[in-house]
Amino acid sequence: MDDAKLNELVEAVVRQLIAAGAVKSAGNPAESLAGAAAPPAAPARETPATTATQPDLVIDLPDPTSPTERYKCRVNSPQDPQAIQDLIASTTARIGVGRAGPRYTTASLLLFQGDHAVTQDALYRDIDQKLLDEFGLFTVQTNITGGKEQYLLRPDLGRQLNPEAKRIINEKCVKNPNVQIVVGDGLSAAAIEANLRQIFPVLRQGFQTAGLTIGTPFHIQYCRVGVLNDIGELIKPDVVVLLIGERPGLGRAESMSVYMGYKPKYGDTDADRDVVCNIFENGGTNPLEAGAFVVQIAQKMRQHQASGVKLKLATK
Repeated sequence: MDDAKLNELVEAVVRQLIAAGAVKSAGNPAESLAGAAAPPAAPARETPATTATQPDLVIDLPDPTSPTERYKCRVNSPQDPQAIQDLIASTTARIGVGRAGPRYTTASLLLFQGDHAVTQDALYRDIDQKLLDEFGLFTVQTNITGGKEQYLLRPDLGRQLNPEAKRIINEKCVKNPNVQIVVGDGLSAAAIEANLRQIFPVLRQGFQTAGLTIGTPFHIQYCRVGVLNDIGELIKPDVVVLLIGERPGLGRAESMSVYMGYKPKYGDTDADRDVVCNIFENGGTNPLEAGAFVVQIAQKMRQHQASGVKLKLATK
């Protein structure tokens, strides 16, 4: 900023202070500014009302996560404004955000921080108990004992049911069903809350229509995908269907996956499993459509008595 613009800015600030009665009027604005720091020699006067010509000071900013602000082009004087706007609308990537020198603009930074907060909320929040009650899901827990912090640091413990969970499952669950449905929080409780009401009825109706028996559904807290093996060993179903929250991205916490395995057992790996991923409305696999996919895959698993790589080889 050159000296002329700096002086204009100083004079504008001084005029506002004078109008507000914070300093005395003087011939030299700089002297008035200096006088503002000194203690007043006379009792303070009442602040005059704001004149009609003086603009109001607005410090509130629009919500950076709103669609209008999120997809606004912030590049100064783009060569082809329509082209860059079309490009922004075609992807969820952060493009056309502009810059302030070598840094992000304030709007871009606020949007990044807001989206990061969504990620943190998804990671550290539990599934709403009212939703679990709505579907009659009782809750068991893995070997995690130190809450979310340990869950994030020790994925291996999230793959194992604790002794109390095994006891409860043995008491409450029907053994040897064709299909066992399980809901796990995973890395995003928000994903389960966003999709369970849509996909669960489709799964239940689809399996019933296909003539498959369904086991007793339940919820696993601090759940990792590998817990499929424990479930398979305890309940002995033909197919285990695990609905689990995916790792959230910036501003994207509602993405859910369904992992499936044919008669899972100790020692099985991801090569022995199938997955329907990126399940969410408005951009991902629709939950209703995903439910139909899961039913079809379960039927193929039972038909070929395989899952994962073995199922792919069997259906070639």
